[in-house]
Amino acid sequence: MPHLLTLIGVLVVIVGFALKVNPLLVVTVAGIATGFAGGLHPVAIVSEFGRAFTENRYMGLVWLTLPVIGLLERGGLKERAQELISRIQSATTGRVLLLYLAIRQLTATIGLTSLGGQAQMVRPLIAPMAEAAAQARFGTLPDKTRYLIRAHAAAVDNVGVFFGEDIFLAMGSVLLIKGVLDANGIHLTPLHIALWAIPTAVAVFIIHSVRLMLLDRRLRRQFGGRAQPAETPPAVNLQNAGEDQ
Repeated sequence: MPHLLTLIGVLVVIVGFALKVNPLLVVTVAGIATGFAGGLHPVAIVSEFGRAFTENRYMGLVWLTLPVIGLLERGGLKERAQELISRIQSATTGRVLLLYLAIRQLTATIGLTSLGGQAQMVRPLIAPMAEAAAQARFGTLPDKTRYLIRAHAAAVDNVGVFFGEDIFLAMGSVLLIKGVLDANGIHLTPLHIALWAIPTAVAVFIIHSVRLMLLDRRLRRQFGGRAQPAETPPAVNLQNAGEDQ
């Protein structure tokens, strides 16, 4: 019975997330509670936090890309991406996302999982391009539609990398699968796991492609299938604006 007390951390996480408490605080409290329930000394608990941080410190490197993305957005990266897509007559939201899905999944199969990402690629490029494709056909979009398109853009990135990386032998997910199978008496080589991940990746690509086609169909139904020119903001005369000020 006492060993079940170590599961109190799970309860803390569930309650904390249900109450919408800061996730970092919830996880920290859950770790401390689990340590005390397991009979660890406070110094040992702090040492475990330090060891985990040291072993996974490379995860913080992703934060280095955020200032770069911010500078690019300030320089008009989103606007240039939207302008490019709006010039392509055949571009639709579903087709733009389908192309990114193919690229994301193919690059993940050769281990290039850092090539895309929510912060590096989806927010500054893919989501604005998908929105621009819809706006070029249907005019100004309501916020609900914009959020729907952004959600699909984020899903495409997750689906592509999640099922594509299992085909790469040296990926941590493949080694994790092998470890779990070995622990349960099923012994496979990473090559076998990677080969059997190919049919899954192909099936997922087909299924998600259908979802993106249905997204295009939903947008056509919602806006009546009539292409409308997007509203453009009136030009501002900088000289007159300066005189008015």
